Amino acid sequence: MKRTGTVLMTATALTLVGCSATDSTPETTMDEVTIDVLAAASLQQPFDDIAQAFTAEHPNISVDFNYAGSSTLVQNLADGAPADVFASANETTMDTAQSDETVEADTRQLFAANSLVGIVPADNPADISSLEDANAEGVNLVVCAQQVPCGGLSQTLAEAAGITLSPVSEEQQVSDVLGKVRSGQADAGLVYATDAALAPDEVQTFDLVGADEQLNHYPIARTTNSTRPEAADTFIEYVHSKAGQAILEEHGFTAPDQHSS
Repeated sequence: MKRTGTVLMTATALTLVGCSATDSTPETTMDEVTIDVLAAASLQQPFDDIAQAFTAEHPNISVDFNYAGSSTLVQNLADGAPADVFASANETTMDTAQSDETVEADTRQLFAANSLVGIVPADNPADISSLEDANAEGVNLVVCAQQVPCGGLSQTLAEAAGITLSPVSEEQQVSDVLGKVRSGQADAGLVYATDAALAPDEVQTFDLVGADEQLNHYPIARTTNSTRPEAADTFIEYVHSKAGQAILEEHGFTAPDQHSS
């Protein structure tokens, strides 16, 4: 009987030790973090969708966006704005950020491309069907400012066609050009094809000569002042994943030419 009691006591002691070890060992889970992403205004629709899908797969990572013109975002970075990821609408602005050493050059990658189209209000009161028509005297043409990617591309296409643009206003964001045309404040505008697709019942589009050959390529990179680099890299990887690329394609973006730069 003594031997039996000893065995039981030993077993009980082992059980208690085991429970104690289990109870005192915390589960290893990744800390919850929020990353700040500065992204070109033209990326708002697809990036909002990408973030929803991304956080479903990575519930420990939240994403906060700041959407604006790429040149504005580059200046924000130079001024020390907190950010973990920067996604630009063209390579020139990313070049500036890289020169300013506000992004990590070795994380820079192209992830999408976009083309430019002309837009007019749905009823097309000025009867516009070409860039020449849109730039004619008396027509209220609105474009992006030259320092903004869509503005730089507008100038490139116009110069290739031998046209000097005469807009009534130059906007800092492509979404503002779309807004003025869809509301009837302007007779015509030049925007990305993806933005025109946001208002199919409010604007008509017309093709721009050479637009298929002159694309804006979108680069993305981690910032040098990121305080959550692992989470930032995880988001960038998701943008490049099949799921991320599928979402971009749904919104009218095309795959980038990786040799464009």
